[in-house]
Amino acid sequence: MKAGFAERDITPSEGMERPGGYGKAFHKGPAHDPCKVRAAVFDDGTTRVALVGIDALAVPRKLVLEAREGIEKQCGIKPEAVMIGASHTHSGGPTCMVQPGEFDHASDLVKKLAYELSSCADATYLEIVKKALIEAVVEADQRRVEAKACVGSGRAEGVAFNRRQRMKNGLTYSHAGKGNPDILGYAGPTDPEVGVIGAWDMKGQVLGCVVNFACHGTAGVAGTSADWIYYLERTVRGVMGERAVVVFLNGACGDVTQVDNLSPYTGEFGERAGIKIGQTVGAEALKVLASATPGDIGPTAAKTEVLRIPRRKPSPAKLKAALELVQKDQKEVGHTPWTFAKETVLLDALLQKEPVAEVEVQAIQVGPAIFLANPAEFFCQLGLDIKKGSPFPLTCPVELANGCIGYVPTEEALGPSGGGYETRLTAYSNLEPKGGPKIVAACIALARTLTPGTVPEPPKAGPFTKGWEYGTVPPETE
Repeated sequence: MKAGFAERDITPSEGMERPGGYGKAFHKGPAHDPCKVRAAVFDDGTTRVALVGIDALAVPRKLVLEAREGIEKQCGIKPEAVMIGASHTHSGGPTCMVQPGEFDHASDLVKKLAYELSSCADATYLEIVKKALIEAVVEADQRRVEAKACVGSGRAEGVAFNRRQRMKNGLTYSHAGKGNPDILGYAGPTDPEVGVIGAWDMKGQVLGCVVNFACHGTAGVAGTSADWIYYLERTVRGVMGERAVVVFLNGACGDVTQVDNLSPYTGEFGERAGIKIGQTVGAEALKVLASATPGDIGPTAAKTEVLRIPRRKPSPAKLKAALELVQKDQKEVGHTPWTFAKETVLLDALLQKEPVAEVEVQAIQVGPAIFLANPAEFFCQLGLDIKKGSPFPLTCPVELANGCIGYVPTEEALGPSGGGYETRLTAYSNLEPKGGPKIVAACIALARTLTPGTVPEPPKAGPFTKGWEYGTVPPETE
């Protein structure tokens, strides 16, 4: 086994858009911490695979395809063997939502709604990120050395919570509000597992690690930031050293954030919140790195499949009402109704061009570990379903990877007792209700085409000879 790690800075400039919602927002003031691309390359001598984490809300499909092409051209790693996953920080650069030229086919009204009144990617910044993605993977590939690696997982409890609540009216709401007497309980699970791969050279010097955990990047520290992932990196490097590259790949956290709506206490945003999540997850990663046995963890392998999943469509009546509403003043009709009317109009324009979404699912194997990727804000239960169906000792669902198709809820969330923010029909989130189960099934099918490697174990003790002479005695009372 060989392994190599590298990183690049992609901190956006002050004044650039700050994606994270359906309207425009901008970066103001100095950066709190750098946003990065971090890459790990593993090589079993036959197949090289790259796991890439990017501090961004999401990564657009076109950017992924172009970066993969550049990577293959410069170092030969095959496109299907490169996984690019967004951390989902809400304080990163403008890689999404509306893409350059995405609505050029539409009416002047739609163009105005898309380009002037929606959150938009920045073409210049996308080029910066593409260059960084290519450079990070190529350098990680060049830095490959003979290595030993460990695989394991810990549990980070009490830092991530399902943001959807079952209500007395029979529906499900997102962030129903602390102290709300109509809340019956959480509507979905969380996944506290922290998946870890660590790598050292043959002299015992740390190379880096890959960490997988499911939680939104919404702690919201002041300024441009990787959010809590920054504190994850600081925690690991505080023990392992500054040379350790910490590649973070987010788990299935479409309905999971740091906010506990059933807690009576506040303090779930800002610096302290970021520290709490990052240090807790980082400490669990360190426990794995300290306790799991390094060894040869081949083989490496990669599989990918592109699904074609239909989008949901707004009714003619809903579209007609939305067209009327978006031509009125936001202050007159209210920000929220206007915003989702705008999204209905944009979705209609998107459906004219792309009524069916292309959804890449991908499997990257590193010995006994498998990373199963999808391009959605994937509900936590769906990620747990993938883990349950995988034959691997360590299974890491990776959301918002290799593209972005918005929220993909469970079928239940889109049923009669469902509801909530994630189920709103928008240009961002619109797959048919069976989209989630289709992605789950495809990920499990990919995993089952691969044979898990063996988890390294410490050397076994030899045959028993005798116990410790100091200790194998009866009690002495006189």
